[in-house]
Amino acid sequence: MDEVIVLVALERELPRMTLPNLHIEYTGVGKVNATFKTSELIHQFSPKTIINYGTAGSLKSGLSGLVEVSHFFQRDMDVSALGLEVGETPFDEISEISFGRKGFSCGSGDSFVTELPQLNTDLVDMEAYAIAKVCLYKNVDFLCFKYISDNADENASESWNENVSRGKDLFKTKIFELLSE
Repeated sequence: MDEVIVLVALERELPRMTLPNLHIEYTGVGKVNATFKTSELIHQFSPKTIINYGTAGSLKSGLSGLVEVSHFFQRDMDVSALGLEVGETPFDEISEISFGRKGFSCGSGDSFVTELPQLNTDLVDMEAYAIAKVCLYKNVDFLCFKYISDNADENASESWNENVSRGKDLFKTKIFELLSE
């Protein structure tokens, strides 16, 4: 039984050789892939904690480097035509997920953000909300760290490609700090 599993969307973000003594798994891109892989791994390994690491676009001026995310939203859930707020899922009481830590907010969605989304959060990504929701339902502790790869603007794709693998050393340092506590 593995106590901790690190989930990352892409190997480019965190190659296994960066932290060879940790259980690292790759979910693939997007909420569906992240949900499936997280569920599968919890069933197979019964981890105590899942840590998500990856890249994210910043919607907050001046935010850079490695940040902890503590509030998770589904930014592309839009049934406002039914009178709900963007981010609210019909007939689901969960619209924000938090595990009681201090950190930034992240809106996850199945689109790469190049302009300001409707849902106001500090960061945007494509997997964290899905992983957080599975962990919440399965009573698995969840931590999330994102490296700011871009500013979620018209230059986001170019910036992401340049920065996708730059945060791995910062995450490695953070993991060593967490495991030594």
